[in-house]
Amino acid sequence: MKILIAGDYRPDNRVTDLFNNKDFETIFGEVKQKTDLADYSIFNLESPVVVGEAKPIAKCGPNLRCDENGIEAIKWAGFDCATLANNHFRDYGDEGVENTINILNKYGIEYFGGGINLEEASKTFYKTIDGQILAIINCCEHEFSIASDKCAGSNPLNPIQQYYAIREAKTKADYVIVIVHGGHEHWQLPSPRMKETYRFFVDAGADVVVNHHQHCYSGYEVYNGKPIFYGLGNFFYYSSTSNQLWEEGFMVMISIDAEISFEIIPYKQNAENCCVCLLPNHQFDTKLEELNEIIKDDTRLKEETDKYYSRSNKLIGSFFEPINVFARKLQLKGFFPSLLQNKQKLFINDYINCESHRDKVLWWTQQGML
Repeated sequence: MKILIAGDYRPDNRVTDLFNNKDFETIFGEVKQKTDLADYSIFNLESPVVVGEAKPIAKCGPNLRCDENGIEAIKWAGFDCATLANNHFRDYGDEGVENTINILNKYGIEYFGGGINLEEASKTFYKTIDGQILAIINCCEHEFSIASDKCAGSNPLNPIQQYYAIREAKTKADYVIVIVHGGHEHWQLPSPRMKETYRFFVDAGADVVVNHHQHCYSGYEVYNGKPIFYGLGNFFYYSSTSNQLWEEGFMVMISIDAEISFEIIPYKQNAENCCVCLLPNHQFDTKLEELNEIIKDDTRLKEETDKYYSRSNKLIGSFFEPINVFARKLQLKGFFPSLLQNKQKLFINDYINCESHRDKVLWWTQQGML
């Protein structure tokens, strides 16, 4: 069987007219050539479908939304299923989640990784294709989209829980794929933590691991005979500025037979005519080889990660309240107000809970800078 997996999809902004005019051929005509070859095609829905004046949640970063036309377009493109574990799925709260699920059901698009509560969001997805059972587990790093027992949202990254899910899936399915949404935005390498975690998923029994989120493609490796893709890049995601890293990415066609093989399908998106244009198969070969060489070498990967952290946001310390011990004692007694504004509190929440952000905080702590 052939499984096509694509990255982040955000159907909004300057492509709205094309969607409204049902000009799907312009946007996805070339992509459909590839989905037609697949037995099952999966994309990551990076924004909830919102109808009317739904209220956005309080969070760091933008609250993304799209409308029904974007779902109709991706259905036309030949995609069968949406992953919902990402950092924007809950941007419009329970209402946005429920409406998204209703619209996906309307167009016959299956989904997993998100739901009306944590129990639903964390369910493993099973699909029978050509007489074989495929299990897919979808999760994301902790930001503002996470489901709970009382609220809708996405399935959180929790290696212990994913271990048990993989082990159970191995007893019910012929093959297991894990799809994760996480990593450092605009950086083309996984962190050592990501590499360790995704290899752990393979050790637990996963046959393929795929990651997206960073808004740029990363490299891949074959670990114990199983492919791990550390970043697909944006699939179709609007940006007001032209940026090669943002615009280029790849889909991956997983072929499962006696052995597992794959094909990298490079493309450029968000181009002048608002389409996803396929590129020659060798387009990324040199860059991917460079990334792959770093990924397979633990020492080099750590060195590159340290360099990235050292030049990343040096204002991390400003997120934490800058008061002395005396002022802290007064504050605890109620005589001194908090200096943290609501926005700062949200940032602190994000940097403590999100695995990739916390990696940065821990690195800065280890350097004695916090």
